[in-house]
Amino acid sequence: MPSAPDHFLLICKTCQGEAHAQGLSDALFDRLPNGFSIRMVDCMAGCARPVTVGFQAVDKAQYLFGDILDTQDIQALTEFAHQYQNSADGWTNATERPEKLFTKTLSRMPQIQKGLCP
Repeated sequence: MPSAPDHFLLICKTCQGEAHAQGLSDALFDRLPNGFSIRMVDCMAGCARPVTVGFQAVDKAQYLFGDILDTQDIQALTEFAHQYQNSADGWTNATERPEKLFTKTLSRMPQIQKGLCP
């Protein structure tokens, strides 16, 4: 029995619409490593740079990418998914990420530190 996913790829379904987000999800589905789940979500405030895609995992930094437009972006997201999953804390430098994502990184938020939140 497969284990529950512990890594998540979020796809905004607001700016370009749910059908577009579903198409992106379909293109990524078989390319992501085991342990990933895709979630289509409402606005992630990247409206000026659609489509936005995020990466989340417990105890890891979180990322938001924008301007996801074509098959080269899908390949870069796939490469990043493997890199992100293999990273202990999710932290990557811009120069370590796939080149196609270099100018598409909108944010990297550090992981929530245990003991700092009530």
